[in-house]
Amino acid sequence: MKMSLPYFFFLCLFLLSFSDQALAVVCASTCGQVQEIRYPFRLQSDPPECGSPNYELICKNNRTLIQVGSAEGHYYLIRGISYENRTIEVVDPALIHGNCTLPSIPRSFKDFYSSPVYLDRLSFASFMNCTMPIQQKNYWHVPCLSHNGTFVYIYYGDPGYFGSVPYLKPSCGFLAITPFNTDTFINSSADIFRHLQEGFLLYWDDGKWSNLAFLHYCFKESIRQFLNETRSNKDVASMVYLLLKNEKHFVSCVYIRCTQLKYFYFALALLVIVWLLQLILAFFISGRLIFTPLSILFFIAQKFWSERISIDSIEKFLQNQGKTISPKRYAYTDIIALTGHFRKKLGQGGFGSVFKGKSISGQEVAIKMLGSSKFNGEEFINEVSTLGRIYHINVVQLLGYCSEGSKRALVYEYMPNGSLDRYIFSENGSPCQVFSWEKLTEIALGVARGIDYLHRGCDMQILHFDIKPHNILLDKSFIPKISDFGLAKLYPRDRSLVSVSAARGTIGYIAPELVSRSFGVISYKSDVYSFGMLLLEMAGGRRNAEPRVENASRVYYPSWIYEKLKEYKGVELSNTYKINVVERKLCIVGLWCIQMKSSDRPPMSRVVEMLEGDVDCLPFPPPPFFSTSENNWASEPLRVTTLTSLGMSEISEEADYPLLSE
Repeated sequence: MKMSLPYFFFLCLFLLSFSDQALAVVCASTCGQVQEIRYPFRLQSDPPECGSPNYELICKNNRTLIQVGSAEGHYYLIRGISYENRTIEVVDPALIHGNCTLPSIPRSFKDFYSSPVYLDRLSFASFMNCTMPIQQKNYWHVPCLSHNGTFVYIYYGDPGYFGSVPYLKPSCGFLAITPFNTDTFINSSADIFRHLQEGFLLYWDDGKWSNLAFLHYCFKESIRQFLNETRSNKDVASMVYLLLKNEKHFVSCVYIRCTQLKYFYFALALLVIVWLLQLILAFFISGRLIFTPLSILFFIAQKFWSERISIDSIEKFLQNQGKTISPKRYAYTDIIALTGHFRKKLGQGGFGSVFKGKSISGQEVAIKMLGSSKFNGEEFINEVSTLGRIYHINVVQLLGYCSEGSKRALVYEYMPNGSLDRYIFSENGSPCQVFSWEKLTEIALGVARGIDYLHRGCDMQILHFDIKPHNILLDKSFIPKISDFGLAKLYPRDRSLVSVSAARGTIGYIAPELVSRSFGVISYKSDVYSFGMLLLEMAGGRRNAEPRVENASRVYYPSWIYEKLKEYKGVELSNTYKINVVERKLCIVGLWCIQMKSSDRPPMSRVVEMLEGDVDCLPFPPPPFFSTSENNWASEPLRVTTLTSLGMSEISEEADYPLLSE
């Protein structure tokens, strides 16, 4: 007896598992051409235990009918049932003979949402009555239904979302809508009636599918349909249309099949996300295919245009001034010959590369090949216009130039001893005392005379704006020569002030008025300030602004010099030598030159006299703006920080320093 209970339990489970099939066999019915009506369907005349009330069919006049939706008295004729595929083949009774007539069920397709059977794909034929003719794709005129000045049209396609009829024209009224089970080509309204005669398929489920399963099913069906339709449509426009169409079908499928509204909202949100991703992808692809080439073309055009402007400005300058300048104009082939095909490179700078060459007469030359057209060829024009019309022993000589299209070159006399910074600074920043004080004075006087010549000795006043040790070159006899006129400006000699569009020069040598007009007007005194910084560096053998020094009081070098000069005892301005007469002279003259207000600085002619005179006759200069006499030492680092924070970059780059030497 104990063993019989488990057997009885498994027997009940076995019988229950076959209960549906047993009912289907016992309750099987027929009606007209439908030979087998079984679970889940039932006829009205079947016993209550047969089938499901939700799938009740009607047998009338030997025809099997099914009611879809809530409309009473309107039934579709069933032609067959496939239990394997869970489909019902139905047709509107009024359209079964293919006659020119309206559907007998003037329903909205929303009726299919409330029915246990549903459509798999929402393609409909909509009948509408219009007061005006319509000439538009997918609108087919039905002459047999049109009369008394009215026009009946059939529109076939997707109906839109949630019962809306987006294609309904203002002059038209809705008559009826019926499912349309075809994706084939339509040529006339007769084709539509022929397809309506064939009917369409309805689907049902066995109640075992969850809402998530329906989501998965709708997604799979949309993908399958898209792949099937794209086999015959390979062009991009058709594929985009089919993609959007099947995405819409996915949402419609979920809306019809899922019983809970939240799954529809989920599908709708998913579709919106997909559309956004597609939009981003479309922008990305269009950017790659359209905007990127356009950007490249714009960049090339802009570069070509700027080069064209640069070339035109240079050629215009050479045409107007070519006869007044003495340097020789070379062809680019001559430049190649002079440099031996650019065999020996001396250096690389911000404005181009420098090569060593030899002229036909055997003279050694340095040739600067200008790179990109910075400032629209301004550097080239500045060099040629200034050096091309002057000659001074303390100014580097321009021997020739070349301008052919974008190829530009400047030919200088060769300076075998390089630039001054090589002899006053060591590689580690410590003082490098190579010259005697007398030689340093000669070099300082030579530079001062060269600057004074630029300011007063020419028919035009020339302001260099970039005086520094790197731009002072030394010939074989160590005679200094001012070079690099790329930032120079020419002005009439009677002008006491000039205007520039931006700060020019190198940080540490830029006059204060170039940074802020509160320090005075821009004039030739700006070069005086740069020369004063040069003198202080020559005297002390160190750079005028070094933020990395250990003692914060020595960050601003001129202030430190000023304080040491005030101490009337022998102190060291460098780590090697005691202060002497020449060194003190250079420092005093330098401090006069770097006065913050430009009106307090002497002109270069007076600077030359001061360097030539006796140091004891020199008046002691006022304190620099950032000296300890008027300001706390803690404020001195602000000088360096302020200049740096202004965002000024070195316009004349240090890479240009080996310009005319090896």
